[in-house]
This record gives sequence, structure tokens and C-alpha cells, in this order.
Amino acid sequence: MEKIQNIFHTKETFSYAISKTLERMAYYGLRSLIVLYMIGEVLKMPNEDALEVYGLFTASLVFSQIIGAILGDLVIGNRKAIIFGMLIQALGAFSLCIPSINGLYIGLFFIVLGGGLYSPNIISSFGKLYLNKTKLLDAGFTFFYLAINLGAFFGTVTIGYIGTKIGWNAGFIIAGIIMLLSIIPILFTKEKEIETESENNPITNQRIINVSIVFVLVGIFWAIYEISYIRIFDLEIKLSEISTLDLPRSLWTSLNSMFTLPLSIIAIVLWSHFYSSQFFKLIVGFVFGAISFGILFLIPEIPNEKHTIIYIISLLFLGISEIHISPVINSVLTQYTNPKYLAILISLAFIPTRLFALIVAQFNAYLYEYPIVAMLIGMTAMTILSIGLIIYNRIKTNPLQ
Repeated sequence: MEKIQNIFHTKETFSYAISKTLERMAYYGLRSLIVLYMIGEVLKMPNEDALEVYGLFTASLVFSQIIGAILGDLVIGNRKAIIFGMLIQALGAFSLCIPSINGLYIGLFFIVLGGGLYSPNIISSFGKLYLNKTKLLDAGFTFFYLAINLGAFFGTVTIGYIGTKIGWNAGFIIAGIIMLLSIIPILFTKEKEIETESENNPITNQRIINVSIVFVLVGIFWAIYEISYIRIFDLEIKLSEISTLDLPRSLWTSLNSMFTLPLSIIAIVLWSHFYSSQFFKLIVGFVFGAISFGILFLIPEIPNEKHTIIYIISLLFLGISEIHISPVINSVLTQYTNPKYLAILISLAFIPTRLFALIVAQFNAYLYEYPIVAMLIGMTAMTILSIGLIIYNRIKTNPLQ
């Protein structure tokens, strides 16, 4: 590790992080209510129709982000795209208060449209803060990742509770207000001026390779992460029923977040003072992921009390894996992409994630029947990726560093 000298995070880092926390709080709060609202007494939609609408809603965000990124990078600027995005999302939240199918569809349309403008452009704007201090990129995006997780957690808990206990409209209105509040920190930032890079130079080819590798890694990682939860959820139910730890059910479902949040803080502090290459962090992430899945694979189909601590250790290792991969992927994209098109590249990075998720979904029935197979697949894939990254580092003169 190399000690980082005289480089610090700026106030804009905190402004963007606060905005993202509020936006995620509102979004995940709404998301926790949408299906319940659709099948509730107001709309009375069949479960199958509600889940179909919800699936279309989440899938549409992938494509709306591409449109929003193009507008932000090439037409109106990233900062304006962020502000317009939050205004439109707030309008969508308020539209959900209209007690009709039309109100539902209008609200979801505006949330998708606004989210497409907001998400890739705020990630891009955040990354551009570190263009002249790339050694802090990993710490910066880990801070941003912490903000996302805090917002998701508090949004689900607070807005979800208000919507189900007090009333749907109360939840939607509070979400809309929080979306409007998320604009305030952005008003205290300025759009960073960037210089257009030459497209034809020896370094560009290596950058294209690095970005291409990240595209593949992000898709495979989240696909593996998704199938891992089939086995994790299975063990969570079984262990919560036999464990003598007397943990509430809600705590069992939050164990992974309980590790991710403190691990994020540790990584932020460590990586703000000491630099190690992005490549090294990715290898560490996939190695710990392989170990985590290996531990879960060794737990028998019918666990007993002694397997509880093994299960918790595996979640700790999975949290370490997540912190070394997810924020660092955005860091690599920022460092190796022409900043003029950064939001566009970030939006495109969601496509392989979605494609791999769709492929995995085709085998969900089998994986739910044999959840231990999911761990075998995850362990094998993580191991192969770890070996591949090590080989790539050895044969390339300019790896992710």
C-alpha cells in the first residue's frame, strides 16, 4: 500500500452523497409499497398482474438511464439532468396519490423517466470530482455506496412503515417531499468543466480493454450475487427456526447489511489514507466471494445450531467481497472512460447486469429446488474470475492500477 499525501475529499463529495441518500430513501420506500398498493383495497389488482407491472417498472429503469445519460452528457448537462430527474420523480410520487390505474401508470412513468435522468448523471458527476485525484476514487465511490445503502435501508423501514400503517398516500407524499429535498445539496455544487480527450492514442486501447472487462465483471458479479440469495434465504429461514441466538426475524434478513455498512466505513477510512490498485481490490473481492460461497456450500441441506456461526462468517466474507467489487467497478469506469461520455458508459454498464439476471431467471425454479447448486455455481464462477484477473495482471503491461 502507498500512503496518500495531501489529497482530501471535498464538500461536493458530501453534497452528492446526501442527495443520493435522500433519493434512494424515497425510491426504495416507494418500491416497498408499490406491489402492496396495487393488490390492496384501492386498485385490487391480481397478484400476477401486480408483479408483472412491477417487473416492467424495474426493467424500464435500465433503458431510461441510457436516455437520461445521453441527455446529460450531450444535451443539457449532467447537473441539469440531476435536478430535472428529481423534479420528475417527485411528480411521479405525487401522481401515485391519484386512486386509479391511470394514476398508477402516470406515477410509475414519471419515476422511471426521472430516475433515468438522475442516476447515471449523479454517478458521473460524483466521479468527475476525482479526475485529478484518482487515488481517492475507490474511497469516494465507497462513500457513495454507503450513502446508497443507508438510503435504501431507512427508506424501506420508514416510508414502508408509514405507507402500510398510516396510508398509501402518506407514504407517497413523504417520498415525493424527500425527492424534492434531494435537490437542495445539488444546488450547492457546480458542474465540473472537463477537457475532451483524444480518441486515438496508445493508452486508449488499453482503456477500452479495461472498461470491457469491467462490463463483464459487473454483469457476472451481480448475477452471482442474485443466485447466492437463493441459498442464503433458504439458510436464513432454516437457521432462524432452530437457532438459540433468539434474533428477531427482521434482524436475520438484515445481517448482510449489518456487515456491509461498517465494512464500508472501514474501507472509506483505510482507502482515504492508503492507496492500493483497483485491480488488487477486485482480486480480493472475488477471492473472498469464492470463500464465502465455499463456506455456504459446505453447510448441509439441513443445518443444525452449530452452523449458525459458520453462516454468519460467510456473510461477513460476502460483505468484504461486495465492498471490494461494487464501488471499485464505478471507480474503474470513471478512471478509464472519457469523462465527456461517462454517464453514458455508466448507464450501459447496467445492461450486462440485466442480461445475466435474465439468464439466471430462466433457472430459478431449479435453483430454488436445489439451492445448494447456486452456491456451487457462485463458488466456481468467483474462482474462475479470480484466476482470470490474476492471469490478466501478469500478461498485461498496464492492468487496472
